[in-house]
Amino acid sequence: MVSVEAIDNGKGITPPMGWRSWNLYGINVDQELIEGVMDAFAAKKREVDGVKKSLCDLGYCDIGLDDGWQLCGSYGQNNYTYHNPMGLPIVNEARFSDLKAMTNKAHSLNLTAGWYLNNCACKDHCGNNKDDGETDTKCYVGDVGALYEFGFDSVKLDGCGFQRDLTLWASLMNSTGRSIMIENCHWGGTVPNATWCPWNYYRTSGDIRANFGSVMSNLATTNQWAQKGLSKPGCWAYPDMLEVGCQHGPGGKSDPGLSEAETRTHFGAWCITSSPLFLSMDPRNDTVMDAVWPVISNPEALEVSKAWFGHSGSPFASSSKIVNLEIESLEYEMASWHFYYKPIDSKRTAVLLINADSNNQDLEFKFESVPNLACKKCKIRDVWNRKDIGVFQDSYKATGVESHDSAFLMISPA
Repeated sequence: MVSVEAIDNGKGITPPMGWRSWNLYGINVDQELIEGVMDAFAAKKREVDGVKKSLCDLGYCDIGLDDGWQLCGSYGQNNYTYHNPMGLPIVNEARFSDLKAMTNKAHSLNLTAGWYLNNCACKDHCGNNKDDGETDTKCYVGDVGALYEFGFDSVKLDGCGFQRDLTLWASLMNSTGRSIMIENCHWGGTVPNATWCPWNYYRTSGDIRANFGSVMSNLATTNQWAQKGLSKPGCWAYPDMLEVGCQHGPGGKSDPGLSEAETRTHFGAWCITSSPLFLSMDPRNDTVMDAVWPVISNPEALEVSKAWFGHSGSPFASSSKIVNLEIESLEYEMASWHFYYKPIDSKRTAVLLINADSNNQDLEFKFESVPNLACKKCKIRDVWNRKDIGVFQDSYKATGVESHDSAFLMISPA
């Protein structure tokens, strides 16, 4: 078996992009739904700069089936939850009649296909059933064998189950000789260090909800990893899937949906922190797609996401005023405004000014406060509107930024 400390599978060189089923559909998934999503991601229906593009043309190519494919039950004398006594996973064939045909369809559309392992609706028993980590490798081996047999290209390894040995998972995958993109979804419980990262991206937070307080709370969990230099190519910090275009998902009342302004801020924040961009909305719904397309297809925002110049993006200033945002009936205290930065190259730096207040605000910063900014007399470009704003000396003020909206800027020497 090949040992793994820091994975080198060629995946996740830039923050991964695609779609996952959980945030909108939860466990209410089937093969027809996933294949319909694949068709929608390959379809060239909307334009960028006058040219029709598909979501995959923009980089959103990995279509991931989350929880809900398993046939949960009690199997064999040891009562395994979704594995047979040999350790092979049991598929709910009433919902997914042919997973190999599903991944073949993805590949025929020049997409990749993602899977989900390590529990059955947050229930798991296989092997010794120890919550501190499964030591019996039977189900690890069976799952990895199925992953390759069915033809999946990526996998989300959740923290709900007991198979939480990520080094073992990565070693088994590497030993097959085929590269698989790995998501560590241990909600911040298993994190990298300078020499150990046997995955391509890792959750820094609990599950996100489609409300602004949850978005901002999850965003904050990336800060320490950027500042420690532990969010980088091949090992990205990830505050969960995007909620743009999502409403009334598995969180029920906690998933009211985001406003247009909140959608911009959410997407911009994930871009400027180099967070993987996994959509979750229904791409077959033209009303939803027409609303979110200008944001998720913005080529300048996507350039910020993909750029790497030594730092993944983090805050450089925040307000002393505190506001309260609601998350699942609880109040979350946070600064009234937050300013994030990310170096793009030797001359350009992206800045995102976030208004978390319930009122409109003027948001102002001095150029000297932005780490390693290469100018005092600077040219500023509006990323959201894709137009130059002008040349400014020493500082810049974005006036009248609406509640929960943001100013997304590209700064370079004049």
